Amino acid sequence: MDTDVISDRGMMAAPEAGDGGGGLGKAAGGGSGRKHLSSIANHVLQQCSRTLHKSVDDLVADFELGLKTTALDNYSRRLVEYCSLQALQSLTSPDLGDTIHEGSFSRFTFDMMLAWETPTPSDQQTTMESISKEREDRKEPFGANEAVMGDDTSLFYSDMMPLLVNEEPTAGEDAYVWFGSVFPLACDVVNARFTFEALTATTANRLHYPAYDKFLKEMDKSFKFLQNLPTPTEVEFAEDEFILDMEGTAGTQRVVRHIGTTSWPGRLTLTNKALYFEASGKLSYGPAFKVELSDTGMDQQVTTASTGPFGAPLFDKAIEFTSLPEPLLLEFPEMTSSIRRDLWLTMIREVIFLRRFISTYNIESPIHKWEVHSRVILGVIRLHAAREMLRMSPPPPSSFLIFSLYDDLPKGDFVLEQLANNLKETSTITPFSASYVFKSLNKSDPIALFEEMAKEHDRDSSSHEQHLTSLGNTIDQVRDEAKEVTVANAPIEGMKEEGLTDSLLVLVGLVSPISKLGPVIQQVTSWDNPPLTGSVLAVTLLIICNEWVGYALAASLILAVSAMFWARQRKIGEVCSEVMIDTSSDKTTMESIVEAQHNMKKVHEYVKTANIVILRLWSIVLARSPKHTETVIWMLTGLAVALAVVPFKYVLMGLTVAIFMANTRAAKAVSNPRGSRRWWEWWESIPAVPVHTVDRGQLRTA
Repeated sequence: MDTDVISDRGMMAAPEAGDGGGGLGKAAGGGSGRKHLSSIANHVLQQCSRTLHKSVDDLVADFELGLKTTALDNYSRRLVEYCSLQALQSLTSPDLGDTIHEGSFSRFTFDMMLAWETPTPSDQQTTMESISKEREDRKEPFGANEAVMGDDTSLFYSDMMPLLVNEEPTAGEDAYVWFGSVFPLACDVVNARFTFEALTATTANRLHYPAYDKFLKEMDKSFKFLQNLPTPTEVEFAEDEFILDMEGTAGTQRVVRHIGTTSWPGRLTLTNKALYFEASGKLSYGPAFKVELSDTGMDQQVTTASTGPFGAPLFDKAIEFTSLPEPLLLEFPEMTSSIRRDLWLTMIREVIFLRRFISTYNIESPIHKWEVHSRVILGVIRLHAAREMLRMSPPPPSSFLIFSLYDDLPKGDFVLEQLANNLKETSTITPFSASYVFKSLNKSDPIALFEEMAKEHDRDSSSHEQHLTSLGNTIDQVRDEAKEVTVANAPIEGMKEEGLTDSLLVLVGLVSPISKLGPVIQQVTSWDNPPLTGSVLAVTLLIICNEWVGYALAASLILAVSAMFWARQRKIGEVCSEVMIDTSSDKTTMESIVEAQHNMKKVHEYVKTANIVILRLWSIVLARSPKHTETVIWMLTGLAVALAVVPFKYVLMGLTVAIFMANTRAAKAVSNPRGSRRWWEWWESIPAVPVHTVDRGQLRTA
């Protein structure tokens, strides 16, 4: 590899704008300056020519020779893409980690992103004007303190603040996504936009070179650290098994396994295939307890859990596997938040989703499977690197993990389906695939698939760009819908943190308009307004008799649609932007406490009454009182015969007339209070099934 070509800092620095491309032809051999290219694009072409040992004219000739038509949109950008790809093929090799550590690779690839974003002088000017306008809109100061975004600025950006100056060009989101599509080291094209948002949240969505260089170096450091971790006790890893994280050692925070009322600290190891826990001994770790996460015959379920003394759920910092024959409850002790628990939960679910993705979309080829595994491994490494950079404000883990991200996003399964189709049709196995990047980072990679990967690339590279375009469109649609869902759920986030009292007050306030229908219905059925009641009764009977219930429901739906059109026309949603709930009370604190006590007593009475009703019904069903059971048998038999003989619409008409006539003077005059009393006495005479509360232990000893 031509490391000496790109390691020269003098050659890596971008030329001044005034240089244009005038000196390029002389330096690279033979041509005049290319004024249609920006200064940074000319600089990248010059670096590519030095790396490939070709003149710029030869590179341009090779590029134009491969064009299908003489006229091509975005000619300058396509030229930058072609030269960058050719140079990357020469630069990437098994010692990629050393190149990243030197900083030469990050400088060259960052310039590629800048050249792709501004391939022409007009693009460069437009980008600068756009960035200046955004700064003016935010009223940000220029200069060395440009990256100060607030008190919550991350530790990394605080340390690197003097380097993030206005004179240094920055890369945008589209350029970052493009580079991830051709060389998935800094990001994966599937979640590149979410990764970019997480990395640039404190720098106004612009990527600075110090941040990019630091990110790649942290990735290389994390990869080497994970690669050198010891394997669990008495465990032999599979050929394609790689450690994703490990905690519980002397240099990391504690992990505790709870079994009943006992606790066992130990070492926890997560790989792309399984989870291992080793209980700590006096001098070493015990045999590893393995949880298989890649077994297609077992669907693992992992959820959050709470732990505490004597099993009390006091600390919400644990995870629990609910699908194992032997329970596994792991706690990640922390002083304040549960960030560690959430991180491990997300990574474990990512491995589970990986297995589910392979099983759902029938990924059978070993090459395809390893490509998916490589994507997950690199995603976890990016997550570790980002968390090391942004210590004070850790990014959300799902922004770096493909399957966890799209499992939560609306219609994320469309992206995964498109990814599976691309994987099957083109294999996405190229010299710049995730598998290749993983092999370049891992000098001791034992997986012997590289030759077969090259064959797959030769067959499918022609349609690679087309499938990436289709995948990108699907991702953009899902992302736009995710933003809509986020905006829609923003008012709900505050309600989730409310207590029981506030939630009850909100519920009462929301259902209070429905309670106003009660007096209206009572007025209709009480015959206070005979013409209105008679009309409602006649219309109801007519609908039931002619079997127009479906038409009545349709008319009700049309009425609801009309109300929505009226509200939209009058812009009621903009006028009434929020619901106001009155929580004030004219009662004193003592009166409120007494009222709450009375309400609790009422609730207790309701519960006891419900229990008695259920026990008496059981008594009738079990024939503990033969006399009452016989009465119920004859009643149900007569009702069944009536329903079998009489058409059901006449039954409904009879019930409707009975409801309306119940409040008339004639019905009240004919009604016999003794009948109600006899029925109540009959109900009270039913013996309830006795209940005896016992402990489960007493049942075992009995």
